[in-house]
Amino acid sequence: MAFGVGSTLAGAALADEGLPALGSSEPPVERRKSYAVPAAEIVGFDFLLSRFDHVYYGNEYRVTGSTIRRNLRSPWNVDQDPYKINQLFHPYQGSMYHGFARSAGLNFWESLGYTFAGSAMWEIAGEDTLPSRNDQVASGIAGSFLGEALFRMSSLVLEQGYGNRTWREVGAALISPSTGFNRFAFSDRFTEVLNSNNPAYYGRLQVGTSVTSQHHAGDSGAAARNEVLVDFAMDYGLPGKPGYHYSRPFDYFNFQVTASSANAIESMETRGLLIGTDYARGENYRGIWGLYGSYDYIAPQIFRVSSTALSLGTTGELRLSNSVVAQGTILAGAGYAGVSTLHAAQSTDYHYGLAPQGLLALRFIFGDTTSLDVTARDFFISRVAGAGTTSRDNIARAEFSLTMRVLREHAIAIKYLWSRRDAAFPGLSDLARNDLAQSRGTVGLYYAYLGKGRFGAVDWR
Repeated sequence: MAFGVGSTLAGAALADEGLPALGSSEPPVERRKSYAVPAAEIVGFDFLLSRFDHVYYGNEYRVTGSTIRRNLRSPWNVDQDPYKINQLFHPYQGSMYHGFARSAGLNFWESLGYTFAGSAMWEIAGEDTLPSRNDQVASGIAGSFLGEALFRMSSLVLEQGYGNRTWREVGAALISPSTGFNRFAFSDRFTEVLNSNNPAYYGRLQVGTSVTSQHHAGDSGAAARNEVLVDFAMDYGLPGKPGYHYSRPFDYFNFQVTASSANAIESMETRGLLIGTDYARGENYRGIWGLYGSYDYIAPQIFRVSSTALSLGTTGELRLSNSVVAQGTILAGAGYAGVSTLHAAQSTDYHYGLAPQGLLALRFIFGDTTSLDVTARDFFISRVAGAGTTSRDNIARAEFSLTMRVLREHAIAIKYLWSRRDAAFPGLSDLARNDLAQSRGTVGLYYAYLGKGRFGAVDWR
């Protein structure tokens, strides 16, 4: 098994350069690439974003030679910028860096380096505030995890999408704007589409409404009882497809984003296999295992948690019978996470820390008619490597979804979503509140479009 991981690492360096993975009989394909173009694009992007922020937000983004020299000499801290800027906008900013590099022909690891450097440059020369390590994690690392998922989905639209070329180009650019920019600006130079090796994937789009079934706000302010929600999810590179191998980072990944009428983005989550290999157990099980990278942003109206993490785990498919299939992922690892209360009366619980975490995601597929999805995750945000308060948080989230196909790719879904936060503030005085409990449960009804993959079962027999 160790030899398999070593072969995967060697194969990754070749496959991401457009060369076949080790053991492949495919002829090498020369990919056009540039190290200079994404470097210039990232510098230009940071400059334009800084100028826009200076006009829109004010002197916080007034960058001068003296602020750059000060930031170069100063230690890195943990800032208290608005939570969405730190934990949602910064990862998206990093995904732009990553997309510039990937669409210029660089492989994942090279693009990660560009993303990390672009984030550091922003911290030093993009804003007037002192450089912060929480932003560097969010932009420089989470940005690559998010950016690779967006780049892969953008490339998949170009490679396999419906409609004419113009609509595919527009769709790909909306998913990964930096990829679309390079394809437009450099014409034939960077128009080669990433070879996906034809992965097995499952994508679905849901539109619906939910109503609150349980609500304990704690220190949070008012929350909307009803929400209109739009949810998109994709599993890319599901295990078991004959001839598909995991030689490159994110040859398997899961991506999900939920937009809400109550708070814009209710959640955005991605996890992908960074280094690993596939395996089989008997006639009925196929799986992958290894090191996963993940980025999570979860905001169920009363609190928010976001984490960038590395985890060990496995993803697999088990055939229970001719008509019943179980798919699942188990992960355990640690990351750097931030947590805060939404609409809080006081800001004492906005903090960061090292965060052990785990995930269990299961999907039971019953023929071509029904699927049952169960996902549970847990985050423990400790005081280690933290800043702000001495708070400790335990956050749990569970989702149950039953989807029933009605006609072809059209289905209806019923979903129950539950989130809970238990926090302790041992550093506060006896006269102040030193613990906090928040929980929220919702029940939703959705229309679902399943796509051509239906429920995503992979038949390798």
